[in-house]
Amino acid sequence: MLYEFRIQTGKTGFYPITDKVKEAVAKSGVKDGICVVFCPHTTAAITINENCDPDVVHDLIIASDATFPDMRDFRHMEGNSAAHMKSSVFGASEVLIIENGKLVLGTWQGVYFAEFDGPRTRHYYVKVMAG
Repeated sequence: MLYEFRIQTGKTGFYPITDKVKEAVAKSGVKDGICVVFCPHTTAAITINENCDPDVVHDLIIASDATFPDMRDFRHMEGNSAAHMKSSVFGASEVLIIENGKLVLGTWQGVYFAEFDGPRTRHYYVKVMAG
Protein backbone atom coordinates (compact mmCIF):
# COMPACT_ATOMS: atom_id res chain seq x y z
CA MET A 1 0.00 0.00 0.00
CA LEU A 2 1.25 3.45 -0.92
CA TYR A 3 0.53 6.52 1.19
CA GLU A 4 1.35 10.10 0.21
CA PHE A 5 1.91 12.89 2.72
CA ARG A 6 2.41 16.63 2.23
CA ILE A 7 4.61 18.82 4.37
CA GLN A 8 5.18 22.59 4.46
CA THR A 9 8.82 23.36 5.16
CA GLY A 10 10.92 26.35 6.07
CA LYS A 11 14.21 27.32 4.45
CA THR A 12 16.26 24.49 5.94
CA GLY A 13 15.34 21.98 8.58
CA PHE A 14 14.70 18.44 9.75
CA TYR A 15 10.99 17.77 10.23
CA PRO A 16 9.86 14.78 12.32
CA ILE A 17 7.61 12.44 10.33
CA THR A 18 7.76 9.30 12.51
CA ASP A 19 4.13 9.64 13.55
CA LYS A 20 2.97 9.85 9.92
CA VAL A 21 5.02 6.76 9.03
CA LYS A 22 3.49 4.92 12.00
CA GLU A 23 0.04 6.06 10.84
CA ALA A 24 0.65 4.53 7.40
CA VAL A 25 1.81 1.25 8.94
CA ALA A 26 -1.28 1.10 11.18
CA LYS A 27 -3.66 1.88 8.27
CA SER A 28 -2.04 -0.81 6.15
CA GLY A 29 -2.78 -3.59 8.63
CA VAL A 30 0.61 -5.16 7.85
CA LYS A 31 1.92 -7.03 10.89
CA ASP A 32 5.31 -8.15 9.58
CA GLY A 33 7.14 -6.61 6.66
CA ILE A 34 8.92 -3.44 5.64
CA CYS A 35 8.08 0.12 4.78
CA VAL A 36 10.00 2.45 2.54
CA VAL A 37 9.86 6.19 3.12
CA PHE A 38 10.72 8.00 -0.12
CA CYS A 39 11.30 11.65 -1.00
CA PRO A 40 10.78 12.52 -4.71
CA HIS A 41 12.70 15.81 -4.48
CA THR A 42 16.32 16.50 -5.43
CA THR A 43 16.92 19.13 -2.74
CA ALA A 44 15.36 17.29 0.20
CA ALA A 45 15.90 13.91 1.85
CA ILE A 46 14.69 11.29 4.31
CA THR A 47 16.86 10.33 7.27
CA ILE A 48 16.74 8.52 10.61
CA ASN A 49 18.38 10.16 13.61
CA GLU A 50 18.04 11.26 17.23
CA ASN A 51 14.46 12.13 18.16
CA CYS A 52 14.88 13.18 21.80
CA ASP A 53 17.42 16.00 21.97
CA PRO A 54 16.57 18.85 19.53
CA ASP A 55 20.20 19.97 19.68
CA VAL A 56 21.10 17.04 17.42
CA VAL A 57 18.88 18.38 14.62
CA HIS A 58 20.39 21.84 15.17
CA ASP A 59 23.88 20.35 14.90
CA LEU A 60 22.97 18.40 11.74
CA ILE A 61 21.97 21.65 10.05
CA ILE A 62 25.19 23.41 11.09
CA ALA A 63 27.39 20.47 10.04
CA SER A 64 25.69 19.96 6.68
CA ASP A 65 25.97 23.70 5.92
CA ALA A 66 29.67 23.65 6.85
CA THR A 67 30.31 20.52 4.80
CA PHE A 68 28.40 21.79 1.75
CA PRO A 69 28.58 25.60 1.68
CA ASP A 70 27.24 27.62 -1.23
CA MET A 71 30.11 28.52 -3.54
CA ARG A 72 30.37 31.13 -6.26
CA ASP A 73 32.03 28.60 -8.57
CA PHE A 74 28.91 26.44 -8.73
CA ARG A 75 27.36 26.53 -12.20
CA HIS A 76 23.80 25.37 -11.51
CA MET A 77 21.73 28.41 -12.47
CA GLU A 78 19.10 27.97 -9.72
CA GLY A 79 21.77 28.62 -7.09
CA ASN A 80 20.94 25.60 -4.95
CA SER A 81 23.82 23.23 -5.73
CA ALA A 82 24.65 22.82 -2.04
CA ALA A 83 21.07 21.62 -1.43
CA HIS A 84 21.47 19.02 -4.20
CA MET A 85 24.69 17.77 -2.59
CA LYS A 86 23.10 17.48 0.86
CA SER A 87 20.17 15.59 -0.63
CA SER A 88 22.51 13.12 -2.31
CA VAL A 89 24.48 12.50 0.87
CA PHE A 90 21.47 12.10 3.17
CA GLY A 91 19.54 10.08 0.59
CA ALA A 92 16.08 9.91 -0.91
CA SER A 93 14.75 7.01 1.17
CA GLU A 94 14.91 4.87 4.29
CA VAL A 95 13.75 1.28 4.76
CA LEU A 96 12.21 0.31 8.10
CA ILE A 97 11.27 -3.08 9.50
CA ILE A 98 7.72 -3.76 10.67
CA GLU A 99 7.35 -6.39 13.40
CA ASN A 100 4.03 -7.17 15.13
CA GLY A 101 2.44 -4.17 13.43
CA LYS A 102 5.02 -1.68 14.76
CA LEU A 103 8.10 0.01 13.36
CA VAL A 104 11.37 -1.38 14.61
CA LEU A 105 13.31 1.72 15.70
CA GLY A 106 15.97 2.26 18.32
CA THR A 107 14.98 3.96 21.56
CA TRP A 108 16.19 7.38 20.40
CA GLN A 109 15.52 7.07 16.67
CA GLY A 110 13.02 9.05 14.64
CA VAL A 111 12.32 9.53 10.94
CA TYR A 112 12.85 12.99 9.48
CA PHE A 113 12.06 14.85 6.28
CA ALA A 114 15.13 16.98 5.61
CA GLU A 115 14.62 20.25 3.74
CA PHE A 116 17.66 21.89 2.16
CA ASP A 117 16.05 24.40 -0.25
CA GLY A 118 12.81 25.74 1.20
CA PRO A 119 10.47 27.08 2.04
CA ARG A 120 8.34 24.73 -0.03
CA THR A 121 5.30 22.53 -0.03
CA ARG A 122 6.78 19.05 -0.35
CA HIS A 123 5.49 15.53 -0.33
CA TYR A 124 6.85 12.11 0.53
CA TYR A 125 5.65 8.55 0.16
CA VAL A 126 5.40 5.62 2.53
CA LYS A 127 5.15 2.19 0.88
CA VAL A 128 4.16 -0.61 3.26
CA MET A 129 4.73 -4.23 2.22
CA ALA A 130 4.00 -7.50 3.96
CA GLY A 131 6.90 -9.85 4.15
